[in-house]
Amino acid sequence: MTAESTEDQRSSVGADSVRSAHRVRASELSGRAWLNTGGAQLDLAALRGKIVILDFWTFCCINCLHVLDELRPLEEKYQDVLVTVGVHSPKFEHEADPVALRAAVERYEIHHPVLDDPDLLTWQAYTARAWPTLVVIDPEGYIVAHLSGEGHAGGLAVLVEELVAEHEAKGTLHRGDGPYVAPEPTAGTLRFPGQTVPLENGNYLVVDTGHHRLVELRPDLETVERVIGSGTKGFLDGQPEIAQFNEPQGVAVLPPSISWQTGYEAVVADTVNHRLRGVSLSSGYVQTVAGNGVQRLLDAGPARVNGDGAGTWAKAGPEAGSAAAAAAGAAGGAEPHDVYAGDAEDIGYLGHGTNVSLSSPWDVVWSEKLQKVVVAMAGTHQIFTFDPLTGVVAILAGSGLEGLLDGPGPQAWFAQPSGLAVDPSGDLWVADSETSALRRLTLAEDGSATVATAVGRGLFDFGFRDGAADAARLQHPLGVAVLPDGSVAIADTYNGAVRRFDPSGNDGAGAVSTLGRGLAEPADVVVVTPTGAAGEGGGKGSEPLLLVTETNRHELVLIPIPKSAQQVDEGERQTQRPKTPVAAGPLALTVRFKAPTGQKLDDRWGDPTQLKISSTPAELLAGGTGTSQGLTRTLELNPAVTEGVLHITARAAACDGAPGEEIPDHAACHLYQQDWGIPVVLQEGADAELTLDLRGMD
Repeated sequence: MTAESTEDQRSSVGADSVRSAHRVRASELSGRAWLNTGGAQLDLAALRGKIVILDFWTFCCINCLHVLDELRPLEEKYQDVLVTVGVHSPKFEHEADPVALRAAVERYEIHHPVLDDPDLLTWQAYTARAWPTLVVIDPEGYIVAHLSGEGHAGGLAVLVEELVAEHEAKGTLHRGDGPYVAPEPTAGTLRFPGQTVPLENGNYLVVDTGHHRLVELRPDLETVERVIGSGTKGFLDGQPEIAQFNEPQGVAVLPPSISWQTGYEAVVADTVNHRLRGVSLSSGYVQTVAGNGVQRLLDAGPARVNGDGAGTWAKAGPEAGSAAAAAAGAAGGAEPHDVYAGDAEDIGYLGHGTNVSLSSPWDVVWSEKLQKVVVAMAGTHQIFTFDPLTGVVAILAGSGLEGLLDGPGPQAWFAQPSGLAVDPSGDLWVADSETSALRRLTLAEDGSATVATAVGRGLFDFGFRDGAADAARLQHPLGVAVLPDGSVAIADTYNGAVRRFDPSGNDGAGAVSTLGRGLAEPADVVVVTPTGAAGEGGGKGSEPLLLVTETNRHELVLIPIPKSAQQVDEGERQTQRPKTPVAAGPLALTVRFKAPTGQKLDDRWGDPTQLKISSTPAELLAGGTGTSQGLTRTLELNPAVTEGVLHITARAAACDGAPGEEIPDHAACHLYQQDWGIPVVLQEGADAELTLDLRGMD
């Protein structure tokens, strides 16, 4: 149901609010193959007697990876009654490759059965419309909940407890082991490495993501000089033998002028811990320098989503004695909400060091121009900065909304930015993975950024095409590096290639070419001049090479920078999902949301729900676009446009509190958010209504 507008209606919110008023039988599970079952083919009959969570995911999606981690405690706590089934429904062409899927299941340490659904058969049967989507099935085989997005773990725990009590009383709950069978793990020095940077001593520092550690390799790229991190997945500061990381992805080395003041030389993007870690390269000591470990969109604080899209949390200004506090005082003592480090679309207050919540930091790079570490914050689709001298964390660019939109930093949209590089002018290049795009941030003297797209078209457009930049296509790039001639090398991950963007090509309009192919998910690329056995010739005066972190082969590889690059045209693609038939003219949109037991919609500052709507092409919508409060809206579909994509973002803020009572001042609050891209086709006589579930029943 939609979020109600009266307190009496809100007071009825409970766990049963996401349960069907009528019993809906779950559809059969259909796909190409099963993983993590020891070869067994599962069906609903084999799962009868268990509570089942279907997790519709795709391995490119950062929100899906968040949900994997949210579900782990539930899976462990209820392992004798709960079975999670991952239904892998690919967005990109590469994700339909069964070899790539097997690698992703191992890489992300998924310990439940996974159904490979490349043709979206089960996706369609359960009317999934977004990644991630969760569907809960009771022990008798009936659907009891349909959820979109992340942040549902608390509500799911309440629902599972209720289902256990109900079906244990009925005798329909069967306790015992589930169908998961662990696959053989990959062995080797490196396991799914994420990034490599050269060190001053000629060695290379590798982010050994799958082993949850850093590895320093000698110039031959094989001999291990030392290891930083115990290799145990977790979070722990300390000496290199005991320190713990959780799937770190990126690393940046600070200049000596900064590192002598900080006591550490490297900053690591500790992705799944949602933290930045400082590492002393002399001693190997690891410390946490930013992030409180709470995934940013799940952080607690008095929550509000207002009509302008602004989010305001705890009324806490800058820390006493901080530079921001001093600036506020100089300005005459601004109110706390006037100085929070965000923009018109941001949710949350940004502050200092470990007081700040982050969300899957994926890459880091030092900016001499800003005198800060720049962070690709993949989880919130933004670019952050971290000042290692003051500890201040701030947003440089990105509204927090997912998509491709250029312009001033605060208004720009990104989609899972994953790779960063600095060019000789001090500007930033970004591998924006989910839009398959290369973006550039031009930095002004005052530190503000303007965002422009060099290659890429949108969330659902990808391919393998060289030539003019405006027609060229990438496929989920994760890494980027600036070449000696000023052009940009791109780790075009899902195309298994290294591409090159030349800003001066195509008569100054930019051109794309291919430097190398046949790589297994290259995640990063960096320019090096080898001095050891791994280089071709090595020594002083050697030609620079590209060092590629080849993630799915668990190795590093050197490739030359060719004088003349390849020209490849294997076409462009669009994510293929079923199109929803709708009628031209008025379309009544409803997003259903019910807060889980123990939470209530936070209406202390007005309606805590919001819709933001646009379309591709823009002409598809003749009315109903923009941002406003509420989860219902009437859209006007242009009859002159036959098909397109509706871009819908829904948000709702809820806080811990009892029905009929005031929300306590210091209650934990939660933001629920989901972005949908709904392909539609206009047909006469089709539905004039569209209903989506943020947290509800289909």
